[in-house]
Amino acid sequence: MIRMICSTFVAGSETWSQARSRCEKRGGELLKVMNTEIKLFLKKITRGRNTNTFSWWLGEGVQGQSRVPIKNAGFSMDKCTYMKLDPLQFIKTSDCNQRRGFLCSHNVCESSSNPNNTSGSVRATRSFLDDIGIGLNVINIGELLAEADLKLYEMETTVGEPSGRNTEKFIDDMLEGTKYLISKLLISTLMEDYNKDIIISHIKNCTTGILFLSRENCHTDIDPNPTTLFEKASDIFDAISLLIDGGDQDNLIIRYPTGTLYQSRNAPAKLSNSVLGSVKDGQFVKLPSREALWPKLGNYTTVVAQLTLLSENPHPSDGNVSGTVCSLKLNDGLTNEYIHLANLTQMIEIFMNNPQASTPTNIPVLLEYNTKAVITVNVSNSESTLFVSVEPNANVSLQLVLAAGSPPNQTHFSHTTTVSPTENYRWMITPEMLRQTPGVWYVSASLVNSTWKPGLTLNITSFTGQCLYWDTDNETWSGDGCQVGNKSTPQRIHCLCNHLTLFGGSFFVAPNYVDLSRTSELFSTVSENYVVLALLCAFFGLYLITLLWACYSDRRARSKRKMTLLEDNHPAAQYNYLIGVQTSRRKNAGTTANVTVKVMGSEGDSDTHNLVDPEKPVFQRGAFDIFLLATPFPMGEVRNLRLQHDNSGGHPSWYIDKVTVQDLQTRCVFHFFCDCWLSSDHGDNMTKKTFNAAKNNEVKSFRNIFHTRTSNGFRDEHIWVSIVDPPSRSPFTRAQRVSCCMCLLLCTMAINIAFWNIPKDENSLVLFSFGSLEVTWQELMVGIQSGLLMFPINILIITIFRSIRPRLTSTSKKGHSAENFTPPPVTVATILKDTQEVISSVSSSPRNNLSDMHRLESTTDLGLALARVHEFIHLMQGESESDPHWVYCSKFLLAALCHLLMCLEKLDERQFLSAHEYQQTVNLTNLLVCKAEMVLSSHLVYCPPPVMKTKKRAASCWLPWWCVILGWFLLLSISGISTYFTLVYGFTYGQVKSTKWVVSLGLSLFQSIFILQPLKVIGLAVFFALMLKPVAVEETEEIEQVMTEQQEKCRQYSGRHTL
Repeated sequence: MIRMICSTFVAGSETWSQARSRCEKRGGELLKVMNTEIKLFLKKITRGRNTNTFSWWLGEGVQGQSRVPIKNAGFSMDKCTYMKLDPLQFIKTSDCNQRRGFLCSHNVCESSSNPNNTSGSVRATRSFLDDIGIGLNVINIGELLAEADLKLYEMETTVGEPSGRNTEKFIDDMLEGTKYLISKLLISTLMEDYNKDIIISHIKNCTTGILFLSRENCHTDIDPNPTTLFEKASDIFDAISLLIDGGDQDNLIIRYPTGTLYQSRNAPAKLSNSVLGSVKDGQFVKLPSREALWPKLGNYTTVVAQLTLLSENPHPSDGNVSGTVCSLKLNDGLTNEYIHLANLTQMIEIFMNNPQASTPTNIPVLLEYNTKAVITVNVSNSESTLFVSVEPNANVSLQLVLAAGSPPNQTHFSHTTTVSPTENYRWMITPEMLRQTPGVWYVSASLVNSTWKPGLTLNITSFTGQCLYWDTDNETWSGDGCQVGNKSTPQRIHCLCNHLTLFGGSFFVAPNYVDLSRTSELFSTVSENYVVLALLCAFFGLYLITLLWACYSDRRARSKRKMTLLEDNHPAAQYNYLIGVQTSRRKNAGTTANVTVKVMGSEGDSDTHNLVDPEKPVFQRGAFDIFLLATPFPMGEVRNLRLQHDNSGGHPSWYIDKVTVQDLQTRCVFHFFCDCWLSSDHGDNMTKKTFNAAKNNEVKSFRNIFHTRTSNGFRDEHIWVSIVDPPSRSPFTRAQRVSCCMCLLLCTMAINIAFWNIPKDENSLVLFSFGSLEVTWQELMVGIQSGLLMFPINILIITIFRSIRPRLTSTSKKGHSAENFTPPPVTVATILKDTQEVISSVSSSPRNNLSDMHRLESTTDLGLALARVHEFIHLMQGESESDPHWVYCSKFLLAALCHLLMCLEKLDERQFLSAHEYQQTVNLTNLLVCKAEMVLSSHLVYCPPPVMKTKKRAASCWLPWWCVILGWFLLLSISGISTYFTLVYGFTYGQVKSTKWVVSLGLSLFQSIFILQPLKVIGLAVFFALMLKPVAVEETEEIEQVMTEQQEKCRQYSGRHTL
């Protein structure tokens, strides 16, 4: 195969036409392109071989880079061309019916990219051995590998592949083809060495490729990978290793991406106590002595020992097997038949590494006079071997006692031993000693035959291990015939087995363990190890100071949170709009001036309203103020907004960011992106401006959504930054945010210190150093892991506080209740003023066809005004099609007329010109009230008022207000537990290790505050911006409360409970 062109020599006797047809059926064509590489290859295969009598058909018009002369070149192009070797020559002939072999070429890339080759995952994969038909020459091996490349490409690019069935078919065909290659020894006899190496490497790559692809099987539950996949792949590696000429050496090493194969070819006598593998790397196998092997191997002349080391477990289990997995085989050097070894009288020693293992926690225990130290070990696997190391800081002997369930004493114990420097102060406790009983076991250590000295400290560590092999009959990992050796360490398992198979090791390093019964003892060492305690005291002191400031700030912000019902709303107006005004956060953006607003819509305009609130300051820097504006009728689509201020106060300049107007009846929201100064000395020096409503594409633009999400995100989602400046309307208070930060800090400390003591990696990159202090990549990763573990706790506590519904209280301090309401004195002037306001409000809509009246000055003008109202009622009564406009106009007019009638009844008739005029006015008003009621009833029947649509909130569920108690309970509980364990771990580690731990903690906090939290905010902002989801307009029960206040004003104004 040269330049992805696979050329196949096909022996046989075919005419040129038959040769072309056979080649096309194989998916190729007769060779047409002749380049330098093909020319050299053709010349090279003729060396030392007699090929004078062979010839092969070629394609039409052979061309390329070759300068080989073509005989009979003067013939026409319809003649046929064939090739002869030794010497290489191309010959044209007119007799195309001669019978020859032929040279067929396949373009591997084109075959792989052919869409017909990837027709779907449901297509069954045929055996590519059947496709090519293994023949009698070496060229078929090249075609075998070309077809293997194609199948790998199909499985990699086809949806639903690789399936377990096709994976099994592929590995079976590769194994069959490789065995055929070995049986014929074609490579070694017909190919040069460099071609042999290429094909061996190609076989190895194809086999490794299917192993990698098998991991992508997404349907292992219904179509699992074959359980013998690794064994068959191992057989392929074993087979090709037999073809590699090791020269004068007996040992051979083949390295591939998933492992390493070691091969040794020796006489049986030389296998005694031999080592296979790499002692330097710590992964090897040591065979037993001649006495144990000779009965099994004495009849063989040559034995090939093969050790395969795999970096990953080929038979995933429930987590019992970790680290390196090895396979040991012995084959007959002549026939390559497998030699079965079992029930050996001596054990085979196997050493396997576990690179992911962590160093066991070193627990220092101060041994007082005439006392003993007790450690607790939780044994989860009854087949595991337990290793306990108790190393004193002096040359003494120790007695170790083992007991189950409770600490050992004189009557309650299982086993006992004495350890000294000779045994490295280590005790190996076998499953038999543990009685194969999982659970809690206790080991006590005390002095024996030694003198106690003050300051005697015991450094205690423990870990468990287990040796397993793959039972091919039951397809499971088993421990029969294997046991753990005494040379095991946490990073390397030592196994002793009496048979050959696939071996694996189970490692479990006991997590950082603290004996809670020693709490008082550990806390008594505070004078010697004050690092962690001092750090906690500093954090709690800072927390208390910050909490006092937060409570003070919350008290000030609570009054600013309320929504404002505009005092100059007409009491009879019932159509409500919510106006949200966002003042910029830039310096000196707030204003002390009095601001007015006018909303203009497609069906009318509102009156000019003063945006003031007597109970709180408005339009301060960064504030978001919300006002309820009521109008007599719907204004339709809001198009313009006019803002103006009177330039009063000490700082009248105002930078307005944006304004939202929400129609509370239809839920439509209109956005106004102002982003400018209203000032006489900033910007364009204007204090009055009219803004146009933003279009839908402007609202949903990436820039607007991203800016809004990041701004709100850092002020609300970033828990640390939000303490300084939370959203003004968020129910999540500063005090709660400060307490959550403290809780998260304590949890970070506890998680960090519990998983801190990982093995020191000498090759870890040093990020920066300051004096003797170094920060490595390994310490950085500890901080990252601790930060990720904090995520669930972060979500739990913060979500509770953020999702609690505010506990609403009455915001009215003016006594608006009916019992305390004192109506103003009734005079003719007040009646005339109220009537003129009603007509002015109704006439502001073009649809009402009612012109405004000049100032009413007498009772005669009042009669004229009522006559005009009478005409307007007739107009509404004549409208055949009802809509919300006429409904709300009818409500407004009915409430105003009821108020007028109520005032007239309270007025002294002597204030009119005559009693007759007074009675006539009262009767007309009463008539208008009746007609207004009839018009309203008629429009309500045919056009019910708009119903507020149910709309999902950003937070789909509010928690009741009393859940704040649950939030504080969880916060205090988690904080207390975290503080306790942080102190216990800190006292256990000692002063030196605690100081080093503080560095890791600082990195974790730095990542959380400056990396993880900002990335979360920016990531969410980008996500919502790409999804084009604007920030939802606030919808809370406070809106309903303010609307209720406006309705109460209407009831008091009209004197009627219902309209």
